Amino acid sequence: MRDIIDFNEDWRFAKTDKVPTALPEDWEAVTLPHTWNAVDGQDGGNDYWRGTAMYCKDFETPALNKGDRLYLEVRGAANTAEVWLNGDKLARHEGGYSTFRADLTDHLQAQNLLSLSVDNAPNDTVYPQSADFTFYGGLYRDVKLLRVPAHHFDLDTYGAPGIQVTPVLSDDLRTATVTVETWHNADAVEITVDGVTQRVEKTAIFTIQNPHLWDGVDDPYLYTATAKLDSGDAVSARFGCRKIALDPQQGFLLNNRPYPLRGVSRHQDRQGLGNAITIREHREDMEIIREIGANTIRLAHYQHAQEFYDLCDENGLCVWAEIPYITQHMPNGRANTILQMTELIRQCYNHPSIVCWGLSNEIAVHGMSEDLLENHRILNDLCHRLDHTRPTTMAHAFMLDQDSPLIDIADIGSWNLYFGWYLGELSQNDSFLDEYHAKHPDRVIGFSEYGADANPQFQSPHPEQGDYSETFQCVYHEHLLQCIEARPWLWATHVWNLFDFAADGRDEGGKRGQNQKGLVTFDRKLKKDAFYLYKAAWSREPFVHLCGSRYVDRAEDVTEVKVYSNLSPVTLYVDGKELETQAGKTVFPFKVPLTGEHVIEAKAGTCTDRMQIRKVDTFNLDYAFGRKGPVANWFDEADFNSACYSIRDTMGTLQANPEAAAIVNAVMAKARASRGQVAQTASQNPALQKMMAGMSFQGILKKAGENVIPADMVREINAKLQKIKI
Repeated sequence: MRDIIDFNEDWRFAKTDKVPTALPEDWEAVTLPHTWNAVDGQDGGNDYWRGTAMYCKDFETPALNKGDRLYLEVRGAANTAEVWLNGDKLARHEGGYSTFRADLTDHLQAQNLLSLSVDNAPNDTVYPQSADFTFYGGLYRDVKLLRVPAHHFDLDTYGAPGIQVTPVLSDDLRTATVTVETWHNADAVEITVDGVTQRVEKTAIFTIQNPHLWDGVDDPYLYTATAKLDSGDAVSARFGCRKIALDPQQGFLLNNRPYPLRGVSRHQDRQGLGNAITIREHREDMEIIREIGANTIRLAHYQHAQEFYDLCDENGLCVWAEIPYITQHMPNGRANTILQMTELIRQCYNHPSIVCWGLSNEIAVHGMSEDLLENHRILNDLCHRLDHTRPTTMAHAFMLDQDSPLIDIADIGSWNLYFGWYLGELSQNDSFLDEYHAKHPDRVIGFSEYGADANPQFQSPHPEQGDYSETFQCVYHEHLLQCIEARPWLWATHVWNLFDFAADGRDEGGKRGQNQKGLVTFDRKLKKDAFYLYKAAWSREPFVHLCGSRYVDRAEDVTEVKVYSNLSPVTLYVDGKELETQAGKTVFPFKVPLTGEHVIEAKAGTCTDRMQIRKVDTFNLDYAFGRKGPVANWFDEADFNSACYSIRDTMGTLQANPEAAAIVNAVMAKARASRGQVAQTASQNPALQKMMAGMSFQGILKKAGENVIPADMVREINAKLQKIKI
């Protein structure tokens, strides 16, 4: 018989690397899950502490029968951990996101002192070390004791459950061949699937006729395989009968039909808790994912908790699972990538929700090397050896050359594109994907990241790239939603990100230590307007949503009121009187004259939403990030003669004319001299230079910033270009 004993209570904690010889009563008393970066890791700055800390606990040895073994199971210790029992070092684990175990049996005494050192300090061997998210430290998931008889299922190999289920469907989906493998030290095992039991040495094969399919969000049906030894030890695994395939033109197919994967990405942390979350937070996240109507989720950038993969199984979410091989390749980290990938697959293999294994994310940002390529070939081969049923994938940054040999290693690929936010124009997302698809028609292509930061405090009547306004986030995602809907061959698309998350290196958009690209705030209490855009596109739950409810004070004479809904038509009422009815899809924009205080109401079917706005004389500066006023319009249409060049032309267009090129090159030289980020980076990256050729020169000047290229200089540049005829 297997006993699982909760071991989360009565720990002592201190920031020290000294292993205690007795329970230190003066250390902080903590209950797991716990992280020491719950606050400082979310604020960023100099107070963010990374180092070695110690957890300590005393306990009596539980009753053991002859031959019983007692294991410690740690489900998450970030990022490197060592286990000490009564002064003896029993285990070391490198990797902050997977389960590991230590056999305590041979070192037990009547009364025991257990210590775990946990280290999240920088090093060059354990991933991640360079990425745009906080590397929390701590015992941030559950810790258990496992008491098993002498004959038991394996607990010593990669934190795996000891049972692995592989269902394979026939082409017509009418037959499922289910292979159940087990690892144990007994002579035989009884395995049961769908009411049929076989007694075998290790492996049993079952046939299910007319299987009930795991069919995504519509019908995520789960079977259970159980395995039992004569000793009483038993394990089980849920599994789903489903068939996945990928096609360059049709994208993702589930159970022989096109099933476009459209969804979001998720980081696991939560404001005030860090990564030390419980099943309550996992369930709340899943409720929000189901509300938005997504059918896929990218669980970035590391192995997530088993409880969350279980929720994905139960709710029919197709999952991209990956390891934290991210941003910067470390020549000394190859062994760690192999370990983390092995643990990910061995521990998560049985989840039908997982449809691919992610090898890396934006790994070539700091350059390419043969060692990097070889590391990926090894990982790709490893994935196929451990799992022949799922493809491998990678997420590439836009500046990676489209003919890079790195792209050919994984079975399928996806791109992280941020045109229209970090740099470039929104339309370049469309042109990049189309160009790549045309150039590589035999490749399966996805869209793994896209997003724009938004602080709900900031609102604008004239939203623009880089203003951190909730208003611009809507403009950005409206364009990207259209981009995606027009390209059904994209096998999967994932908004970056569903939730704001901690990024200790950031201090922007009015919040320190946060990436604010989420559609929902870090505390999960506020859904930004863009959340409802995707709900309108993906969810079947009828609703109507008024955007701009936080934009109360409005200085314009006529304001735009935008409605998101999955119903049509939508009617807008102002102060109880019907203004206009529109038929359409997803986005319904209305123009509303402002004269005073107004109650705005949107109705569609039986659904309603209401907000209040008012006319004010001057723009409310609380709505603008880093500005003394609203976004300025430097130009009138009279400043742009279409027969001549202007700053509205693309860099490539201007560079093609020698006279215009001379003006552009002089400006770019000034930007480089002033260390303008875009100009500096572009001068070193051919792929970025190519991308910038498609950007409007006005967009490049805005990205350089007014401190580098002041507004009066922009007007002067435009005036010079307007003297050159096309």
